[in-house]
Amino acid sequence: MTIQLKKLDPYRYEIPIGSVPGMNVPGLIFSDSVLLKDIQNDQSIEQVANTACLPGIVKAALAMPDIHCGYGFPIGGVVATDANHGAISPGGVGFDINCGVRLVKTALSKQAVDAKMESLIGMLSRDIPTGTGSFGDVSLTESDYEKIFRTGAGWSIQQGFGRPEDLDTIESNGCLEGVNPEKVSPRARERGKKQLGTLGSGNHFIEVQYVETLYSKQIASVFGLVEKQVVVMIHSGSRGLGHQVCTDFLKMIGQASKQYGYRLPDRQLACVPVTSDEGKDYLSAMNCAANYAWANRQCLMGRVESAMVKALDLSPETLGASLLYDIAHNIVKLETHQIDGKPRKVAVHRKGATRAFPAGHPEVPAVYQSTGHPVIVPGDMGRYSYVLVGNPSIMEETFGSSCHGAGRILSRSAALRATEGRSIISELKEIGVTVKGATKSGIREEAPEAYKDVARVVEVMEKAGLVTKVARLRPMGAIKG
Repeated sequence: MTIQLKKLDPYRYEIPIGSVPGMNVPGLIFSDSVLLKDIQNDQSIEQVANTACLPGIVKAALAMPDIHCGYGFPIGGVVATDANHGAISPGGVGFDINCGVRLVKTALSKQAVDAKMESLIGMLSRDIPTGTGSFGDVSLTESDYEKIFRTGAGWSIQQGFGRPEDLDTIESNGCLEGVNPEKVSPRARERGKKQLGTLGSGNHFIEVQYVETLYSKQIASVFGLVEKQVVVMIHSGSRGLGHQVCTDFLKMIGQASKQYGYRLPDRQLACVPVTSDEGKDYLSAMNCAANYAWANRQCLMGRVESAMVKALDLSPETLGASLLYDIAHNIVKLETHQIDGKPRKVAVHRKGATRAFPAGHPEVPAVYQSTGHPVIVPGDMGRYSYVLVGNPSIMEETFGSSCHGAGRILSRSAALRATEGRSIISELKEIGVTVKGATKSGIREEAPEAYKDVARVVEVMEKAGLVTKVARLRPMGAIKG
């Protein structure tokens, strides 16, 4: 299907109502003409139009410039539905519930770490389990699960991973309310039992970076970022537990949606009313999985710090690790936004999109009230990543949402074909990036060329007036799932 887009300005393209039968609102894609060519190579534009058919959707079905095709909903999409009369869909969150990133600051300079990168990446690879179905040394009891589901990252801190003040700089303080542990199945619990503190597979990573460029020294000062400073980015989610929660509810909601008379263009958009028993059950189970993910990233941060102390032969005080911010990019949240000039409670589905609440928003941590919270946008392991902040207009245009990364331009199989016979590890080594991974094929799937240039993605967001660039981070080394 070819959908004709209406160019609104150099960075906004509209999908008019009627482009597919049943659209309730238009679609709106943030892109420029160059990125649009990549976007048009898969089915993501049709997916944006399909999500515009969701019951109770408000304003528009949105897509960020890193959009690519996903399960039902595009990755890089944002959909808000009325919390009282609209629908909620597991496909709008995805299988890796609360996949997200956190950025850890250190007191170290690039110069102090450069010569020890091989040792550091080796230690991280040894100490942190990676790969599909990887297990750690933590085995959760039912009592542990009850606490993790109810306290999120706080549970990990109680176990010695990190510091109490870390909670101040995690989205939602690392814990969502409204959980019901009984809605998490035994199979999900079994899958997550030994996976806390593990990285996972696919595009998950731990990357040692340095601050290459500061675009706003004033905001960077508030964030505690300086040029040449070493930072560590952690990208992981809710592992097998979250995947199973999504699987369980897709099956149940797929059946239940028929009884509500919903007519959807794609069965992968299966949904139920937010206020239905099924909708409440999904939201409470998803919140449990989201809290598990925050507990996981908190454990990973603790293990990163421990590995750095050992590999670099220094004290925790000299390492000086502290958390800049942790943010989710696969989640649905009940939030209040201004719709047509009036406050309205909506279920904001962010799938491959990240919150970007600006200065003064009540949900921004106190330390970032003057700037807005950090928006962490990873790129690929050969180029760079960004730290941004949301501008005030982002609340009106995107429900306070930004891009979450670079966005794939090659599928995993296409990336393998494109890198046949090549050593991506050697190629990265030549440009100063040390990489270890669970498998060589997994690294080839994540080759830099498999992704868009995140600089262009960020540029679109900036020129659309939605964000302000704060810093660019350059990779030094990484471990991959």
